[in-house]
Amino acid sequence: MSSTHPVPVSPGLFRPRAGMAIFWIVAGVIAWAVSFLIYLEYVGQLTDAPPRFSCDFSPFITCGPNLLSPLGNLLGFTNAIIGMVLFLGPVFAGVGALAAPAGMRAWYWRTFALFGLAGFVLVHVFAYNSVFVYGTLCPWCMVIWLMTIPFFWSVAGWTLRAGVWGTVPLRAGTFIATWIVPIVALDYLVIFLAAQLRLDVLGYFF
Repeated sequence: MSSTHPVPVSPGLFRPRAGMAIFWIVAGVIAWAVSFLIYLEYVGQLTDAPPRFSCDFSPFITCGPNLLSPLGNLLGFTNAIIGMVLFLGPVFAGVGALAAPAGMRAWYWRTFALFGLAGFVLVHVFAYNSVFVYGTLCPWCMVIWLMTIPFFWSVAGWTLRAGVWGTVPLRAGTFIATWIVPIVALDYLVIFLAAQLRLDVLGYFF
């Protein structure tokens, strides 16, 4: 496989490099575990006991407003359940890539990438509302943001560069794959600066 323009493992089949597949597995496991912790926090709210959040560190570093908000329950129940289902996707895709040397068809990776895009968009919607609507930062949610953002960019870069979407976006994929570290860092920085300007996060620590 060329280091400049990856090609299918065999005609019509594609497979990411082992390192990327392993990263997807690790990111999926971490995000799944955090989703489970959020689920436990949510279940605790179903009793008559006073709310107690294990991530309640200050008035603006807390899970409460996010966890109990309508946005935190998009389908009428906690988004943590959705996360516990969907974050198995990167794990299965990574394991599948490692276990299937021949690779998998383009439609599979396109579906995978679209789900990654949906997660990426939701993370930024949640981040915006967390900072500008609720005025809080949920520690568990931020871990999911930290995992989802590089996961999305790695999937986007690889699928575009490998020809999963055809030959037209190869150049865009190569750009993303080449500059993925600063792209992810810039994405993190935008969220951090928004939180700093709105909530003065550094002022809390210093």
